Amino acid sequence: MVEIASGAVPSPNIWNAPQLYEIENRAADPDGTLESAMRAIRPWDGATVLDLGCGTGYHLPAFARDAARVVGVEPHAGLAAAARRRVRGLPNVAVRVGAAQALPLPDASVDVVHVRWAYFFGPGCEPGLAELDRVVRRGGAIFVIDNDATRSTFGGWFRRSLPSYDPGAVERFWSRRGFSREPLMIRWSFQSRDDLAAVLRIEFPAELAAACLREHPGLEVDYAVNLWWRCP
Repeated sequence: MVEIASGAVPSPNIWNAPQLYEIENRAADPDGTLESAMRAIRPWDGATVLDLGCGTGYHLPAFARDAARVVGVEPHAGLAAAARRRVRGLPNVAVRVGAAQALPLPDASVDVVHVRWAYFFGPGCEPGLAELDRVVRRGGAIFVIDNDATRSTFGGWFRRSLPSYDPGAVERFWSRRGFSREPLMIRWSFQSRDDLAAVLRIEFPAELAAACLREHPGLEVDYAVNLWWRCP
């Protein structure tokens, strides 16, 4: 039985299919739009970075190039072990098992927080946000990358998969908590239709995944996101 940190909300895509999620990570944002937008707000050169919900550690090496210290926190012990293997040989990176509601970090010990897809439902993540306020130093920044369901091809697919999702309520949730929104357009860029099909199947129910594949030609998908950010 794989250890799961108490209070963690399951992520069926990466928890059940980490190898396919690796394909998705490689396909997402090949232009580095998200990194550029975050750096423009708060660079992490010489800083301590927390990658919360780091999964298999895909983003850890990129942060480690410029940060003084990088900590990945992941609630799924199996994925955390994979992340440790990925960053073996990077002395400024550590990976810990933990949930957002109880971060295994001291007060005021982090400069930059990166959270990608882990909080996109908004309401319900208040305990994790309180923990981020605890661990982030004055002058730091919290970045939460979230789907924008109001536009783009992927946004339309997302709405079809979750018809009860209310983008307006999510926007109000983040705004009430002092976050600013940077709307961005990234893209998925796949090596093959088989890769696109496999990723669609871990993101959406089988029937919808098949319909998306039929409706969308080629290897690229336009994908709208919101970069929510706050400097405590």
